[in-house]
Amino acid sequence: MLIDSSGLPKVKDSVTKKILLGNEPNPELIAILAVYFVQGILGLARLAVSFFLKDELHLSPVEVSALLGIVALPWMIKPLFGFISDGLPIFGYRRRPYLLLSGILGAAAWVSMSTIVNNSWSATIAIALSSLSVAFSDVIVDSLVVERARGESHSKAGSLQSLCWGFTALGGLITAYFSGLLLEYFTTRTVFLITALFPLIISLVAWLINETPVNKDSQFHQENNILTIKNQLKQLRQAFTQEAIWLPTLFIFIWQSTPSGEAAFFYFFTNELHFQPEFLGRVHLVTSLASLIGIWIFQRFLKTVPFRTICGWSILISAVLRMTILLLVTHANRTLGIDDQWFSLGDSLILAVMGQIAFMPVMVLAARICPLGIEATLFALLMSIFNLGGAISRESGALIMHWLGITETNFDALWLLVIITNSIALLPLIFIKILPDKEEAKIITG
Repeated sequence: MLIDSSGLPKVKDSVTKKILLGNEPNPELIAILAVYFVQGILGLARLAVSFFLKDELHLSPVEVSALLGIVALPWMIKPLFGFISDGLPIFGYRRRPYLLLSGILGAAAWVSMSTIVNNSWSATIAIALSSLSVAFSDVIVDSLVVERARGESHSKAGSLQSLCWGFTALGGLITAYFSGLLLEYFTTRTVFLITALFPLIISLVAWLINETPVNKDSQFHQENNILTIKNQLKQLRQAFTQEAIWLPTLFIFIWQSTPSGEAAFFYFFTNELHFQPEFLGRVHLVTSLASLIGIWIFQRFLKTVPFRTICGWSILISAVLRMTILLLVTHANRTLGIDDQWFSLGDSLILAVMGQIAFMPVMVLAARICPLGIEATLFALLMSIFNLGGAISRESGALIMHWLGITETNFDALWLLVIITNSIALLPLIFIKILPDKEEAKIITG
């Protein structure tokens, strides 16, 4: 179509920028958003993995919770990936080759799940490799996002993070329902094989990254010399001497470390309430939609609210709302005339909105405090601490489940698990004052 003087191209560009929350559309942004989108799409195999571990490998809730904690290891060593990406370029490039390789690794891991995995150990290795693939690509795009976020004005603070997490939620939204529906017609191994196609998208979009080879970038050498591991460690040590960095990091860790009973609830839903895969897919669809709503609420109304206020109220409200699952566990919802499935859907929607609203300021804060030169490394370290807390949450939850005697068929003490985990979830409120208040947030975000 020919471009005339009517100004239509400008209008189209303006509309596109509005859709992208004010971010200039270009091939690199497309590549970044594609990687985040694929991260959401990979949720297609989430239910298949759960049913595979439960029905084909015959693992108990305690074993599943422990396994999920182990396979999260790549997300806990993300700083290592940051060191590798920043300090060890391949053919002079620090981003493109690693995205390419991570996509290939992810595809190989899911193919192995669909073919040769037949015990808990091989499943642990394969799932961990798929996790490694996503974690490494996440480090790469996170570093690109941090570099772009540094140039944002205060009025646009958080817009790129909101956009990226919006694309992750959109990918999850598209595949959420199908994650359950496919299991009604295909085996878990077939779903794994379908999932193996998506990491290859990451390999393809890697070529859209606008990157100048390190050995040709003289300015890079003049300003930073060579980003060696020794220099990075020194910069990290200097960064963590600042209270504005290590205090929020400590809070994030404490917050994420509170015990989780997620594995027990999956077994309760499928073995006690007899929820089918298709319905569980509907639950995932609702939570993905709710995540988008949470991102919109944060972007529209809450991005200028102090981190301390958002996190404090989110923790309190979420803990109170999660207690409502006692109605489902004790079947009191039936006495009230509320169907099990409708109750589960409504509960999941509200909690997902609250969870996303609480998570967004953490991401914004983490991106804005990263010093120049070690963006990938420090941001990866902050997120790895976040994920280490998540692993501790699963493992401590497994210990509590074992102590209470909860199995794949015994849910007598599940009500007590709900009370214990949600009561402990309130403990981070004791440390809420170590988060930045409104004035400190302005200093950090500029």
